[in-house]
Amino acid sequence: MASFQSLRLLVAAKRHPSGWLLLVQLAGVLLYPAMEGTDSARVVFGAFGILVLVLALWVVNRSAASTRVALALAVASVGLSLWSLLAARPGALVSAYVVEAALYFYTAAALIAYMLRDHKVTSDELYAAGATFTLLAWGFAFAYAACQYWFPGSFLAAVDPQSPRSWTELLFLSFSTLSGVGLTDILPVSPPARALVMLEAFAGVMYIALVVSRLIGLTILRRQDRPPAGTP
Repeated sequence: MASFQSLRLLVAAKRHPSGWLLLVQLAGVLLYPAMEGTDSARVVFGAFGILVLVLALWVVNRSAASTRVALALAVASVGLSLWSLLAARPGALVSAYVVEAALYFYTAAALIAYMLRDHKVTSDELYAAGATFTLLAWGFAFAYAACQYWFPGSFLAAVDPQSPRSWTELLFLSFSTLSGVGLTDILPVSPPARALVMLEAFAGVMYIALVVSRLIGLTILRRQDRPPAGTP
């Protein structure tokens, strides 16, 4: 019985890779604030980032997109992160941010193509809608981190305004901007930072308008097309 239940869980996991990616991304929202500022944070963040990259490759492999580009970006990101850690080169870490942002955007685009490829809405596509949102949020957060390194003082905040913003703060700004809520005390002040924020705001509006609204519409149509209960 235990082996049968394990087999069912394995089959369910294979059917919903987007759900696992979404779960891990949301877990990161809780993990980063708890670990940030500790001595082990760099190691934990690195391990968590590798897990996300593996899941991203799995998701891309399930979509129509090629895995070669995603694999190349993932390898480059891990290599640059290790180089920055072992050789103490901050510039390599910033390059890793740029590559990771590209990987997240590429995976988000692959998931959008996966959701738009037919007129059926599966449970995995609903998970993919959430996973795509978190991928976009993480991608722009990495872009903000690179922008902050290249243009110091790009972001101000109510607390300790002149210091560089932490990863959690940049991720908070990204989620607030992408969702359109705007509930944040972090302000972009340099022209490149403001350009990135405007691009993310536009991406958030278009994602809701084109992708999420389409999934909702198809779900409503599917329910309307079902025959009433008891109909022969």
